[in-house]
Amino acid sequence: MRINRKDSLFTLFEFIGPYLKHSDKKIACLGAGLVKNNSIIFTHCHSSSVVNVLKEAKRQRKKFEVYSTETRPMLQGRRTAKELSAAGIRITHFVDSAARAAIKKADAVFLGCDAISAKGYIINKVGSGMFAEIAKNHGVPVFVFSDSWKFDRRSIHSRIMVEERSPREVWRNPPKGIKVENPAFERIDFCLIKKIVSEKGVLAPKQLLKKLL
Repeated sequence: MRINRKDSLFTLFEFIGPYLKHSDKKIACLGAGLVKNNSIIFTHCHSSSVVNVLKEAKRQRKKFEVYSTETRPMLQGRRTAKELSAAGIRITHFVDSAARAAIKKADAVFLGCDAISAKGYIINKVGSGMFAEIAKNHGVPVFVFSDSWKFDRRSIHSRIMVEERSPREVWRNPPKGIKVENPAFERIDFCLIKKIVSEKGVLAPKQLLKKLL
């Protein structure tokens, strides 16, 4: 029997859409349970999963505030700030270089995730690893939000981690002799993460890894 490739892809898409929608809803509900009343949540860049978690916490009538970064050079953090503000969530926006001061006042750090590696780390927007280290030094727990489909047992994400974006995003016309580097992503080791929240549950990173391997 010959399998129609188009029909197979259509069937796959029919499955993926509802599954991801279910995952998003479950992550939002589980994550909202981590938001305590009168707490401050620090977040970096823009993550739809994190935004959904905070919106769900707001729907549950929890009182909290969010500290967000601008996320240079493309300022994706402004999108986070606008979306949360539109949802009626109190938000304070920080320049990236003031993140340490913000994290010291926070009760938790919420981060998104671009990839989960079998080698013991996740990949997220550059700056995330640095902020996770700062959080650990100040006893602030770091929570990562991601559906399990971002896991790849082949651990090929080193290519993502070293992606260099155009230096013109940082400095359009720098003087001659100045080199500009603009890395897009970096790793966060599991030892810096308290829990990863996925449709599989609220699990320590190594616990989640066991479920996925």
